[in-house]
Amino acid sequence: MVSYGLMTFMMTATPLAMLHSGHSLSTATLGIQWHILAMYAPGFVTGRLMTRFGPRKICVTGLLLTACAAAVSMMGNEVIWFWSGLILLGVGWNFGFVSATVMLTSCYTHQERLKTQSLNDTFVFGTTALASLLSGQMLHTIGWFWLNILVFIPVSIALGLLLIQYLSEKKQPAPAQ
Repeated sequence: MVSYGLMTFMMTATPLAMLHSGHSLSTATLGIQWHILAMYAPGFVTGRLMTRFGPRKICVTGLLLTACAAAVSMMGNEVIWFWSGLILLGVGWNFGFVSATVMLTSCYTHQERLKTQSLNDTFVFGTTALASLLSGQMLHTIGWFWLNILVFIPVSIALGLLLIQYLSEKKQPAPAQ
């Protein structure tokens, strides 16, 4: 939810912020094209990275890249900051969403899979729809800088939950052999 929702939230607002900053529509369009490439190109290696490092570490990396995208996007109104933010956001989405989906598959039994996946999709795409609807209004109401500040809240919550999960797994005794 966090990866997909934040990606949509920021991606939808960025071209509007670019136009508001005086950049051309073609410049904003090119930024979105690079963003979409950054979303899907890492897919060729994301699976291998998860095999090597584990899906939790890749998810954390994706969330941190999303936070970096927000930080970079606040650095200025020049094209380079908008485009760099969009590219970081795309890679962050790929790592975060794909690894979270992999982690989800280990959380349910075979009998629970259809209900769990359906409920997950409802939450993910409901959040995405809400993020898309809110981003333009939030940009208009609080501005580009504060819109990016908001990104740190769900990223921090998700990172905290991953840390809690990690610590609780670490405390569990090893299975008897």
